Amino acid sequence: MGLSAGWNFNIPREMIPDLTTRIFNLKNQGDFTGAALAIFKIQAENNPVYKDFLHQIGIDKAAITSIKEIPFLPVEFFRSHKIITGSLPVIKIFESSGTTGASVSRHYLVDTEIYKRSFLQAFSLFYGDPSEYFIAALLPSYAERENSSLVYMMANLIKASNDTRSGFFKNNIRELISTIGLARAEGRKIFLMGVSFALLDLAEKFSPDLSDSIIMETGGMKGRKKEITRTELHSILKNRLNVKVIHSEYSMTELLSQAYSKGNGIFRCPPWMKILIRDPQDPLSIITEPGRTGGISIIDLANLYSCSFIATNDLGRLHKDGGFEVLGRFDASDIRGCNLLSE
Repeated sequence: MGLSAGWNFNIPREMIPDLTTRIFNLKNQGDFTGAALAIFKIQAENNPVYKDFLHQIGIDKAAITSIKEIPFLPVEFFRSHKIITGSLPVIKIFESSGTTGASVSRHYLVDTEIYKRSFLQAFSLFYGDPSEYFIAALLPSYAERENSSLVYMMANLIKASNDTRSGFFKNNIRELISTIGLARAEGRKIFLMGVSFALLDLAEKFSPDLSDSIIMETGGMKGRKKEITRTELHSILKNRLNVKVIHSEYSMTELLSQAYSKGNGIFRCPPWMKILIRDPQDPLSIITEPGRTGGISIIDLANLYSCSFIATNDLGRLHKDGGFEVLGRFDASDIRGCNLLSE
């Protein structure tokens, strides 16, 4: 599906590139900047909420020439507004889990293929072909929710594994451990994604030897266990599961892309996703020096039909090599389920 369908553009339609293809074939930072600025101009005009937001804060969209000048929409808007660009019909809605009584974020999708391409291509970039893996999901707090973007992603990765044993595991932990053993004996790579409390249960109650497996936590105690730091969590999991490192995912309902950490809490983005750190005292000011702590703002070019420029409530810092850390949350922010264990 091309990005131009169903939109009201002020420039000739034939001049609009197929951004869906373009963003997943970026070669360098210049390509990213060009695509980001093109998407900003489209969303600033064709996303009513974002357009009004820019107007309310006095931004002249025509004056934006750098990604550091682009204003980021506060993530809370996904709880209170329908964030959508263009006029194509919505075919799927992802919702955050939320806490009891709390409002949830909603991400309206007009094209699920963009999301599929994003997570499948990102997985391949970080871990290789999913068909080489036995893939298991230990997501008991999510698995019942058909509107979870995490469940949707894992269901498609499980399908892409082409292993009939891959799947979601909830209370059948002994079956999970047994199946991992069989898959390892056949030379399959092992990828286990789980929420923190479920992985802790696995480690503390069964302590299986999962050496050489990729164990990935996606955060979240969901009130099931006492909140602990990521460092403590990883230490327990490494010791009880006999693995050298614990991998992590950083994403959220409002995004269609994921950053991954292969250990030590240092995350990296796929080429179409970028982290910027904003000044906590001035949300429109981007911190350019690596190592300084501030608010995490995200450019997710896969959010073509919603908003690609989001200011989260997470605190973090960038490293010189482009990696980043998630250090916690701003005070008074709601607790979120995806990888937000405070340090």
